[in-house]
Amino acid sequence: MSGGGVDKNNEWHALKKGKGTYLFPYKMMEPLYKGFFLEKLNDLINRKLIKLPAGENWKRLKTQLYAKKWIVYAKNPMGNAAQVVEYLGRYTQKIAISNHRIQQIDTQGNITFWYKDYRDNGRKKRMILTGEEFVRRFAQHILPPRFVRIRHYGFLGNYKRKERLQAIVNRLKIPPHSPKLELPTEIKNLLLRGSSERKCPKCKKGNMVLIAVVHPPKRAGPLMRKVSADNDVV
Repeated sequence: MSGGGVDKNNEWHALKKGKGTYLFPYKMMEPLYKGFFLEKLNDLINRKLIKLPAGENWKRLKTQLYAKKWIVYAKNPMGNAAQVVEYLGRYTQKIAISNHRIQQIDTQGNITFWYKDYRDNGRKKRMILTGEEFVRRFAQHILPPRFVRIRHYGFLGNYKRKERLQAIVNRLKIPPHSPKLELPTEIKNLLLRGSSERKCPKCKKGNMVLIAVVHPPKRAGPLMRKVSADNDVV
């Protein structure tokens, strides 16, 4: 949440209340949540998808539910912006489990991997699952078709976003962003696989050396030719 927005001329308008102390005012959350919940519940009951107990009058019960004060539990989930970015990054930019966490796959198809037990102060422990159970748990993290992890709205929407953001930056006189940092391949491998070695896909050995970069047409990414320790060109 940005704490403000822009008008049609890309003029910035900050929130008039709160001064950045909340995403949503708590007093507004209670009636909005109550109204949304009861509206959906009313629709399900009218469509006969939910049956009330015998003798219960929905009209009377609905009036009582609207009159009752609902408690919405809300608190500050993170200490600062850096923690929010780190938390969201784990769930939006990474897969369910990295390869380096998988320790062993035995002949029976059982998979051994390590995990953090947050109920035990985040200690690393080993877990053994059958191949079927491992795939079942992994598949729960696969998004349905056309479902994305992040959706952007408002001035962060995809349509002309770069031009709009640049206009906002200029009007607010914000210093330009630092250029995008391209991480070396060794660091990427270390983050994704737990190892900085470049392994040959043929011999499975490390110590690969980048010898050339070939740039095909712009619609495709750069092709890299690498040579492994035994001089096989990949």
